[in-house]
Amino acid sequence: SREAAFVYAISSAGVVHAITRSCSRGQLMNCACDPAKRGSSRDKKGSFDWGGCSDNVQYGSTFSRIFIDAKERKQGDGRSLMNLHNNRAGRRAVKKFRKLECKCHGVSGSCTIRTCWLAMQEFRSVSAHLKTRYNGATQMMMKQNGVSLIVANRNHKKPTRSDLVYIEASPDYCVENPEVGSLGTEGRTCDKSSMGTDGCDIMCCGRGYHTRVVKQQYKCECKFHWCCYVNCKDCQQWVELHTCKGDTPQTPSSS
Repeated sequence: SREAAFVYAISSAGVVHAITRSCSRGQLMNCACDPAKRGSSRDKKGSFDWGGCSDNVQYGSTFSRIFIDAKERKQGDGRSLMNLHNNRAGRRAVKKFRKLECKCHGVSGSCTIRTCWLAMQEFRSVSAHLKTRYNGATQMMMKQNGVSLIVANRNHKKPTRSDLVYIEASPDYCVENPEVGSLGTEGRTCDKSSMGTDGCDIMCCGRGYHTRVVKQQYKCECKFHWCCYVNCKDCQQWVELHTCKGDTPQTPSSS
């Protein structure tokens, strides 16, 4: 499903990110900084020399491909082809989110000479990118030759190597279904004012929501005392709490 596609992609990306970071920190015996980043190069600001320790994403990507793809390559069915594609998309996402970091050398802080290196960004940037790919994932189907995938809907564009693909439609996560691991959304807290997935309209799947006023405790009037502790008072406030209705008929309380 679309969700499985995201899980495989972000897992593959996570392995690349972790292995690459360990290489740069000198924690692994078989790798170090990116050996290909040597000599000089140019960017929009002018020329610079490669230096520092560029993250060796290529080593992390190769390790991830060998480690994660091994099982899928033995299968050879539609699901394994889907998983291999999404694994690759995850690896490419880590490569995409690298940035050039530089250090200036010169008199009085001038940037006469720049030394630069390629560094990975925080994994949050990679996961946010893959989330957008999840939203735009393409449904595929097995070709008659049994060795490749094609787009299920001819009106949809062919996915790139960076896109996510899936074969089966997602189950209905709105209702409880132990067979697919869905807990449903009945009783989930939602935000009445949000238009996103946390909003009551989407979270509650059109079933409506209950509203009740509850008393919440929170820390207030906090003061720092030297040295070294913080002392707070326990305060209370009344807030509206919105929870999704279920499928079973119940006495309406709001909305």
